[in-house]
Amino acid sequence: MAANNRRMSGKKGAQVGSGGQRRRGLEGKGPTPPAEMRKGHAKQRIAQAKARRAAGRAPQRRGGRSASELVVGRNPVVEALREGVPASMLYVQQFIDSDERVREALQLAADRGGIHLMEAPRPELDRMTNGLNHQGLVLQVPPYEYAHPEDLVAGAHDAGQDPLIVALDGVTDPRNLGAVVRSVSAFGGHGVVVPERRAAGMTAGAWKTSAGAAARTPVARATNLTRTLEGYKKAGIAIVGLAADGEAEIGELEALAGPVVIVVGSEGKGLSRLVGETCDFRVRIPMPGGTESLNAGVAAGVVLYEAARRRA
Repeated sequence: MAANNRRMSGKKGAQVGSGGQRRRGLEGKGPTPPAEMRKGHAKQRIAQAKARRAAGRAPQRRGGRSASELVVGRNPVVEALREGVPASMLYVQQFIDSDERVREALQLAADRGGIHLMEAPRPELDRMTNGLNHQGLVLQVPPYEYAHPEDLVAGAHDAGQDPLIVALDGVTDPRNLGAVVRSVSAFGGHGVVVPERRAAGMTAGAWKTSAGAAARTPVARATNLTRTLEGYKKAGIAIVGLAADGEAEIGELEALAGPVVIVVGSEGKGLSRLVGETCDFRVRIPMPGGTESLNAGVAAGVVLYEAARRRA
């Protein structure tokens, strides 16, 4: 009997006199969450890997694509959704303390359609945002589909109009780009050209500043801006550069009435040397108030208004 008792005592599982200490292990824990939400599950790892690839990929097409962008924080996410910034995924922290902004973000995403909702643990959001204060909300903006510079000319010709294009040289503030896109749309232009490097791209900030105009006004990306402008010249389009020391004022330039590319440089440095040498005309905006310069968004708007006035 003693031998039998020793063999029984070596068995696993509940024993007589345990007092039900293992009872909690038998209690229900609610419905099983989806595989993508279960920590350590293979499907969750696959979903997280896809999200990481989506946030960092930058595949190239004819006009090129930007990388995905993350809008981080409750106020920025809500503002981006209000302004119609394109979005593909809204990440919401698990067990988040919901407030008006969280509820509005969820409602806006649901109303827009096409925006996937994904619940994620805080450590994963911390990793995705490199430790930024995301406040439990992260919005993924998909890559922007850039046009090709030739597409802008083709679009103008298809509409039976002379091309009216703005090219930006050394403009690095996305808000300036968004303002230019908005002005081009307002004054009947056919698109904006930006260099591929050392220049602002169509980020969420540019989308917001454009106030929806980015959805109907193409932005093209040029590998080499100088060569792109030379190509426009060969197509019979006048290249007009804005410069504080320009030889003429914009009101004196007849070329604005025809096919034209208006080149705007940065507020501090103006046009680069090669781009300036490529221009057919260098003109200035008269400023009797004594201000030395205007930012790119304002300067482009002034010249576009003059061009639209002449074309009318």
